Amino acid sequence: MSPRALLLVNHHARQGQKRLTEAIQCLQETGLDLIEESTENPKRLTEIIQHYRNQVDLVIVGGGDGTLNAAVDGLVDTQLPLGILPLGTANDLARTLGIPNSLPEACKIIAAGEQRRIDLGWVNGKHFFNVASMGLSVKITERLTKEAKRRWGVFAYVATALQVIWESRPFSAEIRMNGESIRVKTVQIAVGNGRYYGGGMAVVHDATIDDQRLDLYSLEIKNWWQIILLLPSMREGKHIKWREVRAYQGQEMEVYTRKPRPINTDGEITTYTPAHFRVIPGAVSVFVPPAPQS
Repeated sequence: MSPRALLLVNHHARQGQKRLTEAIQCLQETGLDLIEESTENPKRLTEIIQHYRNQVDLVIVGGGDGTLNAAVDGLVDTQLPLGILPLGTANDLARTLGIPNSLPEACKIIAAGEQRRIDLGWVNGKHFFNVASMGLSVKITERLTKEAKRRWGVFAYVATALQVIWESRPFSAEIRMNGESIRVKTVQIAVGNGRYYGGGMAVVHDATIDDQRLDLYSLEIKNWWQIILLLPSMREGKHIKWREVRAYQGQEMEVYTRKPRPINTDGEITTYTPAHFRVIPGAVSVFVPPAPQS
């Protein structure tokens, strides 16, 4: 019998509606038996996955990081393996896992059946794949429109980021971990589970999505132009070596601010400080490219 797959494509993702027919054809050609459900409202993804828990062998999600984040609770609950079709703007989780943006290639990876258990981040009851952050990235999320992402792709992130950076003002926060308390004045605190976020920036140069740790950095610049100098290092995750960047690793950490500040998880604002973060090792299974032969 052919494996049965629940296919959930976000029609609002950058390439979702346009490439839905191609995705269905591509997956059927690999021998999968598909059940396709409409995902006009990503908030219903978990409910849909739970509904089909005993009728399918895997879940395939087509969209960007926000769509995957909307499905994550359903995947954790049902323990169905996840196939990814990168149809969003940034596709940072796919990049972390080495899944190419080519739709036929992504379909072949799912059909090949190689799975990898990956960690999830968790903050205040909300799971995340890539990163949870406060400060600059939240302001970028608030400014970035669906139209801009659809029209300009990753360049929309760059243009919006430059505008937000110019207006940025530091805020005070307290970071607690390993029995220590650190007070900081920062423009951004990011807590990463995977490697990439924000359209291809690396949390830390050696981060992996199954290293059973979270990587926190605090961006403590005084002038907006300093971040322009930092950006090339942020693409490689080497910004943590700069004096203006404070970095920590751990399995659990807390962040407190004087008044509640919004937190962005995988590109969506989902919770507020005070924030309790932890890593959940091997939480879900994902179809990945075969490991290179040594």
